Amino acid sequence: MACTMSLSLPRGFSCHVANIGVKDTSTDFVVVAADHTCAAAAVFTQSRFSGPSVVVSRANIAQHRARGVVVISKNANVATGEQGLANAHEIVAGVASALGCPASEVQIASTGVIGRQYPMDRIRAGLSALTLPFTGNDAHAVATGIMTTDTVEKVASATISGSSAVVVGVAKGVGMIEPNMATLITLMFTDADIDPASLDTIFRRVIDRTFNCVSVDTDTSTSDTAIVLASGVAGSVDIVAFEAALLHVALSLTKQVARDGEGAETLIEVVVDGARDNAQAKRVAKAIVNSPLVKTAVHGADPNWGRVAMAVGKCSDETDIIEQNVVIRFGSQECFPNQVDVAGLAQLSAYLGGSEVLIHVSLGIADGTATVWGCDLTDGYVRINADYTT
Repeated sequence: MACTMSLSLPRGFSCHVANIGVKDTSTDFVVVAADHTCAAAAVFTQSRFSGPSVVVSRANIAQHRARGVVVISKNANVATGEQGLANAHEIVAGVASALGCPASEVQIASTGVIGRQYPMDRIRAGLSALTLPFTGNDAHAVATGIMTTDTVEKVASATISGSSAVVVGVAKGVGMIEPNMATLITLMFTDADIDPASLDTIFRRVIDRTFNCVSVDTDTSTSDTAIVLASGVAGSVDIVAFEAALLHVALSLTKQVARDGEGAETLIEVVVDGARDNAQAKRVAKAIVNSPLVKTAVHGADPNWGRVAMAVGKCSDETDIIEQNVVIRFGSQECFPNQVDVAGLAQLSAYLGGSEVLIHVSLGIADGTATVWGCDLTDGYVRINADYTT
């Protein structure tokens, strides 16, 4: 897919994006490099089938320093045994050699079909073409190069208040999305000067409020990777302003992922408030956004609020949720306990037929709150995943 827009990476970063024939003729090999070793942070999937890319990157990020990141798309390199791990190490070493840095300063991420070895002859050819300085700096090209079944590239940016520094982020992911740490693959870059410890703390906090709150199909990927690098070229910034900019970028990417869910036609936002605490609110919100019955009701523009009540009710461990205290709304319209008439149901059906739908549930317990994002469930999702490897 050709990029129709242009957004530069922050100062201090450049990229190399190419097709090396991993699966087809689309770009599938991406390297983003910092001019110098810089502060870095990352979080990864908790899957027990974590791929070699996750294993290698998790070890490398322990020092919270990095020079670059390489992404192979269309092949997850998961469940590939010792050979898969050796191949991941070889790729990292090849990129490190091109960048002139230790292998421990290179992060790697992979996305695509599980259980297939990398086409190493093609990847070695791609590695041999890496020569500094990289001439690319287009974030849209990076976003396109990491796509698999995405229909559009996902890019976001923000300027850090009170400075010239920026945050630029890209993401991929439309299926196998139910994170509980990071999600999919997302890469964020900033030219702000942030110390590694602060970067790690802020990044984890932002990820928990954004990517950890998105779900398309309740399935946690084996390859989830979220990485941030800070080149420091723009100098020091206000730490609160930096977190606000990072949150803005991550939230935009989160919504883009949910909106582009495989086969999706409607973005669903679920807000739960009045919970015992934020954790309870998030559990209930996830139960709602993950419900196939809720998803299909939204897809069919069916104002069946009973499905939302079902999703709340199945949180059976939350014994302080009392039916009589719960309020359910579609948009701003209350559906329970004060139910709408026939005319009101017709209005709700029209609302549910829009491109974005808000489901708002108040539990009436305390002041905990959470917002999560997902999408409707369509026949397109079934078709995409039924034919994924064929």
